[in-house]
Amino acid sequence: MSDGKNGLTYAEAGVDIDAGNALVERIKPAAKRTNRSGVMSGLGGFGALFDLKDAGYNDPILVGATDGVGTKLRIAIDTGHVDGVGIDLVAMCVNDLVCQGAEPLFFLDYFATGKLDTDTAARVVEGIAGGCVLSGCALIGGETAEMPGMYPAGDFDLAGFSVGAMERGTALPAGVKEGDVLLGLGSDGVHSNGYSLVRKLVEVSGLGWDADCPWGEGSLGAALLTPTRLYVKQCLAAIRAGGVHALAHITGGGLTENLPRVLPEGLGAEIDLSAWSLPPVFKWMQETGGIETAEMLKTFNCGMGMVLAVDAEQADALETLLSDAGENVARLGRVVPGEGVSYSGTLA
Repeated sequence: MSDGKNGLTYAEAGVDIDAGNALVERIKPAAKRTNRSGVMSGLGGFGALFDLKDAGYNDPILVGATDGVGTKLRIAIDTGHVDGVGIDLVAMCVNDLVCQGAEPLFFLDYFATGKLDTDTAARVVEGIAGGCVLSGCALIGGETAEMPGMYPAGDFDLAGFSVGAMERGTALPAGVKEGDVLLGLGSDGVHSNGYSLVRKLVEVSGLGWDADCPWGEGSLGAALLTPTRLYVKQCLAAIRAGGVHALAHITGGGLTENLPRVLPEGLGAEIDLSAWSLPPVFKWMQETGGIETAEMLKTFNCGMGMVLAVDAEQADALETLLSDAGENVARLGRVVPGEGVSYSGTLA
């Protein structure tokens, strides 16, 4: 092989392998914090190994989920507050897994950018590791892609993938019936859906990301970047206690679209909107945009990030269990004959 006369390198083409290696070394301690039973390998290999038997499963069914952070990422990039979007990434995947009755086992991330900023990438991955710790899930691999010309300067994108497991025969939803009580678990804000509308509302308001938050402390941008709440450990405890027939993660589509996904044909949900108070962030958005209540309920979580359909006879015990685990629990209504979601009361 002859030497090239121009001496070009991969780095001169825009890809810095040394920066990528430095990132891997920096995030290894964060990934190590997420170790759990079943993990067989650390970062750096061509694949990640996981032992289901060591994790305690006899006849497991695997469940997979993948997601991103959506245009909430635009706010994080524009404000420089990137530390929480890794938690969002994990939550959007593992909160879905637990709705199937599965325990999240491991997580892999994909970070893509035009020019790798090691500090920014490390802050994001450290947030991912934090989300994994909170949900009992191991960060066992990922990919950092530096792609010159694909992203504007400073921009990056995120995707995540998680795998969970359950014993055969324990999948949810199962046994949902008329009269089941709907328990709602409070959200920590907007979570990670509807941000194209959120950004439009901020534009309409005339405020900048660094403006004082109209409904709380700190800046508007930082308030809107509050990470998605992780419901995994609490919901797994409720499932194991018995009486949980279904769970619905309230993401894009809100209560209106997500609850019917876990209800059998011929059954619907009846919800009393006065059962909880609309959090201030949603009040501000609704007032700023003059948004109809129906639009709010099919776009945002409106303060309820997870809903459980539970046996009426065990509702009291499950409400206590979830409250003791730190959840803000509201009795939203019941499962009734019909289709879709019907509302009574006022969202206020």
